Amino acid sequence: MSENPKLPPLPEREQIALLEPFEGLGLKDIVVVQTLQDAEHAAATLLAAGIAGFDTESKPTFAKNEVSGGPHVVQFSTRDTAWLFQLHRTECNPVVAALIASTELRKVGFGLSGDLTLIRNRLNIEPKAVFDIDNEFRHRGYRKSVGVKAAVALVFNRRFIKSRKATTSNWANKQLTEAQIRYAANDAYASIRVYDALFSSSN
Repeated sequence: MSENPKLPPLPEREQIALLEPFEGLGLKDIVVVQTLQDAEHAAATLLAAGIAGFDTESKPTFAKNEVSGGPHVVQFSTRDTAWLFQLHRTECNPVVAALIASTELRKVGFGLSGDLTLIRNRLNIEPKAVFDIDNEFRHRGYRKSVGVKAAVALVFNRRFIKSRKATTSNWANKQLTEAQIRYAANDAYASIRVYDALFSSSN
């Protein structure tokens, strides 16, 4: 449902399932940051771009009172490259923290309030220049929350593939699987693509 009858309706799950897949980044376009030098190079590229898709991944909690130690992975994506920072590489964490706290880098993503709470707790910083795309859809008249899958279907008429197995996998692992790397990178990549499409069409 949307408040504005002129708005295209949000696609249902069954409709999304019939769409052609959204083409995300391949492994060659994704950098898993290994060293401080990698981190500094990523930061320089991101700050030069001025805007990036943004998301985090945390090891899931299953017990009722279990507290997440996340985020375990923080990802940023420009329009052609994504960088994945694993927070167990503590020498790179000051670079991650500086990017998240920077007003020079606009970070765009979906449903970020939980991510930001975990970031505050883990990195002891206040995230700045963060833009939740879900709020833009709300501003345009959609009542229901619009996540990345619905947004990609609505904006590009494509199906964003989100593996349930990857979602609930152990993001604290020191060695990420190829499936985890693609999943994390493309969450951030889809965000920057949707943001671009929304704001280029409104200019």
